[in-house]
Amino acid sequence: MAQYTNVFVQQIAANGNAVFSETPVPAKGCIYHREGSGVVQLSGPSNGQCFARYLVIFNGNIAVPAGGTAGAISIAIAIEGEAQGDATATVTPAAVSDEFNVSVATFVLVPRGKPATVSVKNISTQAIELQNASLIITRVA
Repeated sequence: MAQYTNVFVQQIAANGNAVFSETPVPAKGCIYHREGSGVVQLSGPSNGQCFARYLVIFNGNIAVPAGGTAGAISIAIAIEGEAQGDATATVTPAAVSDEFNVSVATFVLVPRGKPATVSVKNISTQAIELQNASLIITRVA
């Protein structure tokens, strides 16, 4: 298991990734992240299994930043840069700076010999603010 966080407010451009600057729970061997990066790499199995299975959970507070337009905003867990529909959170702030807490989760299957990258992506058409971001990744099989 690993946990990556960023408690500070960060502004994420449309189609940009959240950045995780702290590692409260470091990974052991099969999960790789460089502090200050928005991408986590997951390794496939090396013991003869066909796939490794990871549970990825994201939680954070999102808002439309000052200068933006109040309206629907979305954030999602992305695999290889592609946002996952089953791991997308959409909220509709009535005013700029209205914060909403969002949480999404998904399973990621990683084949033997082919690592996968995971990120948290702003899939809105405008920039968003993210605060108290937490990404937990656990290898479950």
